[in-house]
Order: sequence, then structure tokens, then C-alpha cells
Amino acid sequence: MALGTNTVLGNAVLRNAVLGNAVLGNDAHSWVWWAWIPKHQHEIYAYLREHISLTVLSVGFGFAIALPLAVLAARRRAVAAVVVPTVNVIYTIPSVALLGLLLPTTGPGRDPAVIALTLYTLAILVRNILEGLRGVPADVLDAADGMGYTRRRRLLRVELPMALPAIVAGIRLATVSTIGLVTVTFIVDQGGLGRFIQDGYQRDFHTPLVVGIVLSVALAVLADVLLVRLERVVTPWRATTRRANARRKR
Repeated sequence: MALGTNTVLGNAVLRNAVLGNAVLGNDAHSWVWWAWIPKHQHEIYAYLREHISLTVLSVGFGFAIALPLAVLAARRRAVAAVVVPTVNVIYTIPSVALLGLLLPTTGPGRDPAVIALTLYTLAILVRNILEGLRGVPADVLDAADGMGYTRRRRLLRVELPMALPAIVAGIRLATVSTIGLVTVTFIVDQGGLGRFIQDGYQRDFHTPLVVGIVLSVALAVLADVLLVRLERVVTPWRATTRRANARRKR
């Protein structure tokens, strides 16, 4: 009985020692080999820049396409009946499959990555912009019409400003989603920080895997925080409204 207990305890100690070395060690077999990081700073910065560049381009192009589509969809239900289901169907296509479909036409490189990522942002951006525009109260629109606003002026001065919270929320969601999807584009010779994840997985080498995952998560969190601050800057009246509501509750 004592021999069996000692064996169990010995195995537990051995497992803990192996786990401790994997987590806290500093060699090629640990989860993070700290000496590897300064030796690969150039790659880290290059892949981080690529990750940011792909994200900014894709969300920027996506917004440029989604805004007029959403405006048309808000104006005409027939357009909404076509646009919304179409972008939703595109969003359901697996990323690997979509990149594979683009490869024969575009070849590997940045083009298929940006095209695929842009298409994925459309479902989020179109839906949020459309909901924001539809959420503008009818009496506000009537008041703008009564003041002689043209449709274009009403859109720029009334509808888009009032839809800004929903629009920025869509940009936040699209940005965070795109940061995650960028990692998959390594299959077309892009990928940003996803290159580290692929390399670590293929070689069973933990350090680049951990670096790629941690930096991707950190980038997503940072982008979300910055966009929240941007939302507060472009919609200052929301803070005033929240303070007024808080005073009334007291």
C-alpha cells in the first residue's frame, strides 16, 4: 500500500516538475524561450506591422463599401432584401475555403488576403450601419424635412451623426474579428502574427506559438480600447445623456 502511494506521489512530483519546467523554464522545450525573442525582434516587428496593415486595409475597404450599401438598403427595402442576405452568406464561408477560391484568380500574396478579409467585414458593417440608420426616430427625420433639408444634407447632418454609436460599434466588432482572421491568411503567404502560430505548430515549438497568440490577443484588446475612446470623442452627447440619466435616478 505504501509502495503504491509512493509511486503515485512520485509520478505527481515528476509531472509537476515537467510542467514547471515547461512554463517557467528558459530553453527550447519551455513554453517561452526568452532568449529566442530578442533574436527575432525584426521578425516580430515585421509580422506585427503586416498584421496591423492587413487589418486596417480590410476594415477601411469594408467600411467604404458597406456605407453606401447600407444607405441604399435603408432607403429601399428591395436593396436590403438582396444586400443583407448576400453579405451574410459570404460571412458563413469558411476562411480557408474562401482564400482557396481566390487563389486561382489572384495568386498568393496580399490581394487575396485583403479581398477575403474585406468581404468578411461587410456582414458586420452593413448590418450595424443599417440598424443605426433605421434607428433614427421618424419625428427627427420629419423635422429635418420640415426645415428643408435635402436627402443628402439630412443624411450627412442628421442620420449619420445619430447612427454613429451603431457604426462605431460595427467598426469595433469588425476590427477585432479581422485581427483574428488575419492569422489564417498564412495559407496565401500573408498572416502577420499567424506566421508565428503556423511555425510553432509545424515545428512543435512553443515559443513562436505563444508569441503569435499573445500579441494577437493584445492587438485586439488595444484596438478595441482605442475604438471605444474614439466613440466617446465622436459622440460626446452620449456621455452628457448618461450623466443626466444618472442624476435623475438619484
